[in-house]
Amino acid sequence: MAGGDLAVTATAASAADPLSGLRVAPWDGSPGGAQAPGDDWAEVRVRAGALNHHDLWTLRGVGLPAERYPMVLGTDAAGVTADGREVLVHAVLASPGWEGDETEDPARTMLSERYPGAFAPVVRVPARNLVDKPAWLSFPEAACLPTAWLTAYRMLFVRGGLRPGQTVLVQGAGGGVATAAVVLARAGGLRVWVTSRSEDKRAAAEATGAHATFPAGERLPDRVDAVLETVGAATWEHSVRSLRPGGVVVVSGATTGDASPALLHHVFFRQLRVVGSTMGTRRELVDLVRMLEATGARPIIDTTVPVDEAPEAFERLLRSDHHGKIVLTWGDGDEG
Repeated sequence: MAGGDLAVTATAASAADPLSGLRVAPWDGSPGGAQAPGDDWAEVRVRAGALNHHDLWTLRGVGLPAERYPMVLGTDAAGVTADGREVLVHAVLASPGWEGDETEDPARTMLSERYPGAFAPVVRVPARNLVDKPAWLSFPEAACLPTAWLTAYRMLFVRGGLRPGQTVLVQGAGGGVATAAVVLARAGGLRVWVTSRSEDKRAAAEATGAHATFPAGERLPDRVDAVLETVGAATWEHSVRSLRPGGVVVVSGATTGDASPALLHHVFFRQLRVVGSTMGTRRELVDLVRMLEATGARPIIDTTVPVDEAPEAFERLLRSDHHGKIVLTWGDGDEG
């Protein structure tokens, strides 16, 4: 397959035209970052990497200072180490010596923030960030897990604390986290409801496993135990009003901006919980893989394309014209 030596890089930031700074070019092999020789870092030859909105934020200039451009994009990767070990790469990099939940480390970073990302022939990460890829997962499937699928897993079962038989509302169908949440919630024995403005995306969510879908903002037939909120201002009021007394809204994003007003009278009178959630730990990534093995659930992939077609893949991501993950491959990354 063509493009095995290519890297996908953000060369500059533009809020108005984010893809203007996207470049696909031969990788120069530069290790980048600040790791010192002799540190316990490993090289992974990348076979597949999944696109995320984090990549678009970088291209827009959000979260990355100007002096760090150009930056290799990509938080998600699956590949092979120098000794032949097939692995997933956990994208949350804790500071040296950090103990406990990596997401609570004030100095944590992600791939493509302080260190070059995963969209290159080789990615370098601390050895502790590697998780064995089971043979029953393809490289593209494995590459979907470290960001969107791990985020959904943590929202549902760690921060949300949901149990079989409860009802969860997923705001906004089609994106990587929402699609993962539908699959994982259904596999975990939850009743799954989904909202979307798009009739096509509602139909796709039902085909993926949602028990019922509703137009965005529509009053639900019953209140729910939990809401997974990644949209923000456009859906916040609906999320709060849709919860049963004692319910929880788990927030991992706000793609339409911050929510206002907060509807605090609903929060205190119904004793609602508002819980933040960010990515997940390496331990939770291992647990996610085990859940997929036990349930037979698998990542939903919209499109798998070779890395030289990355510009078209990013256009698709920017348009939100996809259901599930968009995956780039290097070499024979669509195998295994």
